[in-house]
Amino acid sequence: MTIPQVSTIDYHTGGEPFRIVPEPPVAVEGATVAERRMFAISDPEVDNLRKLLCSEPRGHADMYGGFITPPDDTGAHFGVLFWHKDGFSTACGHGSIALAVWAVQTGLVERDPSGITTVIIDVPSGRVTLRVHTADERITGVDFVNVPSYRLHEKVTVATSRGDVVVDIAYGGAIYAHLRAADVGLAVTPERYTDLIAIGREVKWALNDTEYARHPSDDRLSGIYGTILFDDLGTNEDGNPHQRNMTVFADGQVDRSPCGSGTCSRVAVLAATGHLKPGQALVHDSIVGTRFHARIVEELTADGYSAVVPEVTGTAYRTGEHRFEIDPADDLGTGFVLR
Repeated sequence: MTIPQVSTIDYHTGGEPFRIVPEPPVAVEGATVAERRMFAISDPEVDNLRKLLCSEPRGHADMYGGFITPPDDTGAHFGVLFWHKDGFSTACGHGSIALAVWAVQTGLVERDPSGITTVIIDVPSGRVTLRVHTADERITGVDFVNVPSYRLHEKVTVATSRGDVVVDIAYGGAIYAHLRAADVGLAVTPERYTDLIAIGREVKWALNDTEYARHPSDDRLSGIYGTILFDDLGTNEDGNPHQRNMTVFADGQVDRSPCGSGTCSRVAVLAATGHLKPGQALVHDSIVGTRFHARIVEELTADGYSAVVPEVTGTAYRTGEHRFEIDPADDLGTGFVLR
């Protein structure tokens, strides 16, 4: 395999990495980002580039990133193909936040003198809007407005090694199963990290090929993307719900941030149960102590379901630039993963 040098710009959002490839050195065919994702899944050249940048020794089992693509039309600034250690995902909120920061910092999107710059990105699940807040030259926060999100199924029983558990299933650009960590004798803490991964994988694979994992209108979005294990921490001093989560996605990959699209899925569940109402904000913490805030910006109907448009607020920070290559004599080639 011959891959020329590949330049990336790396960020983290709430502790979760995001590796941006502004100019992928491979052709990704398709008229829309959704079509390009399907092409990437089946094309060895595109997939090998993903492996090169995500796998060890250049990446790791929890690496995440995206290839910049043209937008679907002139209504967006650019498109992106999200990737992780096992393939190409339909959505990524933390990545979208990082991309918005990158777009403003690089001048790809001109900074609005008002202090709020809108960045519009086409992703495989649709078009998302981000508002980058600035004070002087400093970025102070990013609002991620996602696609309509909704609960697909409630109180689904799943048999696991820890006994039967009950989960809700909701869509937030990707489909997630939601499991209260205490129901399997766990808490979302670093000390229980390995146990949380194990049960998260069990739930995902038990549901992934069932009707519960089917998207109602676009089968390209079907499949359980991840399991959200959460702790309910009650309410804060303002009466807003406060939760902590660890999202286990792909096959055992862990989001270090509170998970952007996962938070949107969580908002959909809480809205459906009446635990989050317009005007309230979900305080959503990660396993490493980072935080997003999320709220409902619109209530509507989508795909026949009562849905909400969620907004998640966080920010991202640049961690460096890289220029990767592969030595033709390197027996490891595009690398390896150990999980």
